[in-house]
Amino acid sequence: MTRIIAGEFGGRRLVVPKDPRVRPTADRVREAWMSILADRLYGATVVDLFAGSGALGLEALSRGAKHVTFVEIAARSLGAIEENVAALGVGSRVTIHRGDALRFVERLGPGAVDIVLADPPFTLPLAEEVMERFVAAPFAKLLCIEHAAATTLGHGDTRRYGDIALTFCQAP
Repeated sequence: MTRIIAGEFGGRRLVVPKDPRVRPTADRVREAWMSILADRLYGATVVDLFAGSGALGLEALSRGAKHVTFVEIAARSLGAIEENVAALGVGSRVTIHRGDALRFVERLGPGAVDIVLADPPFTLPLAEEVMERFVAAPFAKLLCIEHAAATTLGHGDTRRYGDIALTFCQAP
């Protein structure tokens, strides 16, 4: 069961899509992620790429983000995000975008948002692709990517949690 860990909606349950391709971020990793971001979340504009259930973006909202844009392509995941947003009553603080995450970031201008949280499927080289696009044209002030610990992104500060790693890369 996935829950919001802390903040305004701490303890609230989230719907997770019934899709074997969806891999919700473990609570301990999500807690580490949010602890590292801490004060940066307050008042921030956030994009949750490859949003899945929306847990990362909703955790950011719960901890003070001003607005979150969820980017997801899978219909089941979009349904879960919509259900979670409705249950928390945060519709006015979110935008849900159905589409390809890589195409979405291509349309963002330099530093268009404060924080991008990216949790792409580990079975594809999407973490590397997101980082390459960020290095070429920084679309956020801070990019945070969850990826397999065995994957090296070549930029930023990486923290490992067992088989999972979080990489944080600041725009120049």
